[in-house]
Amino acid sequence: MKKTILILIIAAMLSVSLFGCTPKAAAPETEKVVYLINGALGDNAFYDSGQVGVDRLAEEYGVETRTIETNFDAGQYEPALQAAVAYADVIFVISYGFEDQLKEYADNNPDKIFVNLDTIVQNEKNTITSVDFIEEESAYLTGVVAGMTTLDTSIPNINDGKLIGAVGGDVDPVIQAFVFAYTNGAQSVDPEITVETKYLGTWEDTAKGKQAALQLYDMDADIVFQIAAAAGIGVLQAAGERDLYAIGVDTNQNDIVPGHVVASDIKDVGQAIYEVFKTIKDGSYEPGQVLEYGLASGGVDVDFEAQQQVLPQSIIDKVEEVRQQIIDGSLVVERYTVE
Repeated sequence: MKKTILILIIAAMLSVSLFGCTPKAAAPETEKVVYLINGALGDNAFYDSGQVGVDRLAEEYGVETRTIETNFDAGQYEPALQAAVAYADVIFVISYGFEDQLKEYADNNPDKIFVNLDTIVQNEKNTITSVDFIEEESAYLTGVVAGMTTLDTSIPNINDGKLIGAVGGDVDPVIQAFVFAYTNGAQSVDPEITVETKYLGTWEDTAKGKQAALQLYDMDADIVFQIAAAAGIGVLQAAGERDLYAIGVDTNQNDIVPGHVVASDIKDVGQAIYEVFKTIKDGSYEPGQVLEYGLASGGVDVDFEAQQQVLPQSIIDKVEEVRQQIIDGSLVVERYTVE
């Protein structure tokens, strides 16, 4: 009997010992991060916002980071992906124009973490996580700003018409979503408001952005929403030149031309990068997800902070009221769908 008990005790001890030696799944490497973009830094908007987030990772987590700019050169997309995979553990990518190549590289490199920003890209192995900004929510608020502004003739140089403008860098689903919601927001103020939109076919040509805005101002638009990255800086310059008004995009651009940029539609790419990386580090990250960032999460918003604000407080208060309605769900902003 004693011999039997001794055997059982030894067996139990061996079981515990073996169980304790079972190797745990290795945590993914996270010490090297690449920010790979289809465009270039220096836009003071979308791409620069992402860089702020990457710089924050380096500062707070001590990770090594590299930014790879492809400058809208299709010939650089694949070499850039090769360089990113060769260097990084985690790759944050803005993949407009090379979505198919991204899918291929993600499928062939399952040990790498790929996070696609601003569009939804899904690969066969379902390893790409996509960050989808609900830009319709902030653009709707931007439309409310523009709609109320164009009706308020107490604001200097506002005419008595009901025309507002938008300048897009190109015709793509994201820009169309902005314009769609901007129009809906403005027409919620007054259904008779008309939105005239011009598309540049470029994200970099500031002169084209300025020319398009001047054309809109000549049509009697007194406020123009720029959704054109670096090219949109020309829109803000045109507002100053005509002593009229513009709305910035992606980052707070209100002080670029003081007194003429009345608000900015914020798309906080940097914050999204930081939040996703935080989940990678704490172990809660799940590959293949589509993560939505809207007003409630702080992924998008409208910012009025400026050195020189020309809008009356009544407009700002009304926008804040609508903003809260969207956050608490009493107002549901219609999403744009590709036809």
